[in-house]
Amino acid sequence: MLKNKKIEMTEFNSIRKEVLTAWPTGKDVRLEDAFRYQRAIPAAKNFAVAMKNALDRGQILLQPRAGVALVDEHIKLLKHLETEGEADLLPTTIDAYTRQNRYEEAARGIEKSIAAGASLLNGFPAVNHGVPGCRTVVEAVSKPIQVRHGTPDARLLAEITLAAGFTSFEGGGISYNIPYAKKVPLEQSIRDWQYADRLVGLYEENGIRINREPFGPLTGTLVPPFISHTIGIIEGLLALEQGVRSITLGYGQAGNILQDIAAITSLRELAHDYFRAAGHSDYELTIVFHQWMGGFPEDEAKAFSVIGWGSVVAAFAKPEKIIVKTPHEAMGIPTRAANAQGLKATRQIISMLTDQRLFDALSIRQEVDVIKHEVKNLMDKVLELGRGDVAAGTVAAFQAGVLDVPFAPSIYNAGKVMPVRDNEGFLRIFQKGNLPLDNEILAWHRSKLLDRARAEGREISFQMVTDDIYAISKGKLIGRPK
Repeated sequence: MLKNKKIEMTEFNSIRKEVLTAWPTGKDVRLEDAFRYQRAIPAAKNFAVAMKNALDRGQILLQPRAGVALVDEHIKLLKHLETEGEADLLPTTIDAYTRQNRYEEAARGIEKSIAAGASLLNGFPAVNHGVPGCRTVVEAVSKPIQVRHGTPDARLLAEITLAAGFTSFEGGGISYNIPYAKKVPLEQSIRDWQYADRLVGLYEENGIRINREPFGPLTGTLVPPFISHTIGIIEGLLALEQGVRSITLGYGQAGNILQDIAAITSLRELAHDYFRAAGHSDYELTIVFHQWMGGFPEDEAKAFSVIGWGSVVAAFAKPEKIIVKTPHEAMGIPTRAANAQGLKATRQIISMLTDQRLFDALSIRQEVDVIKHEVKNLMDKVLELGRGDVAAGTVAAFQAGVLDVPFAPSIYNAGKVMPVRDNEGFLRIFQKGNLPLDNEILAWHRSKLLDRARAEGREISFQMVTDDIYAISKGKLIGRPK
């Protein structure tokens, strides 16, 4: 049975032999060489150091998402983002083939990209480029660099990119399975991510701090904060058990400014509470806020408004990092110029609001308390199902629908939970499925939805959900009837 227990080195080394033979570039990974290389990386290029400094100094660091197929073109893209875009942190977004461990198809994508003189992959195929190609990228830039992807089994990707000098690795066994894959068993993906986290733990044991960042937004579609918080906390607990020490939990913008601020505040407080209750004290916790992950307007001027709106939330909520979107979100992969524009627009708003404060502290605190209440309902049931073990409890909870991610494609997700906005744009629960929310909180959700129904002169219905999904792309937060 799956357990939240540190992988023994004998088992780890046995698994590792198989991992490194999954593609020829795995043979280039040598841990002792990787440790020496990582130790020589200056602190200014270490992601974990940058996040800790941001926490200590009260700064908000800006990071885009970006990746193309070829090493030289990827370097040009990243250098443009760190100079013209003034990014504080850099990404390497991995292509879709690599995310599914389809390395042969990624190799063909590289060949076609060379022939076409343009990237025909939607990201950087790091496994195919191997340690040498990835080190070329790391050495070409001056800012810390993170691997961002969407991979249920990221073991070989982690081995190669960490050995190459990347100092942050994104994802988790739940957040990079349930919202991204259809038929990957949850127990399998959690085991594979325990390996990735144990690998990071080995770097830690050798004096190298590597940042780990579970993916907070999940499907990015009307996900209530308490659901994403619960999953983020679980992935944090799983990572810490394997030896991770720098952990960044994420949250995707929901829409109502007060709820978003309360969500970021509560995520930080809840994570500390659950991490300490599990016996962890030697860790560095930071928070990342993702600008709107849902549908964007096609008009660039309107898209900038959505970016600015997320920037305002970040300015007031004070996460250590914000993932910046671009005005080309509705049109596919953005150009490097569009990426730079999104970064500059975000920095301008955050700079203008740095010294301002939001005054409705009571409403924010009330929402913080609601989110904490909801998370406790879910976490108590997860731990009950796992008899105290969060890994076993997570698998059982998804099987029972106790954990349920809205609009996720996985067949291992119940898909019965239906969120909707209330009359102020806060995300509430319309259909709870099997979520173990108590009667008090369910009655409160219902009262909030009735307020909206009365204001709009219609019944609470699935049509509200549909309207809300498309509202922002049409210039509204709440999907009101015309």
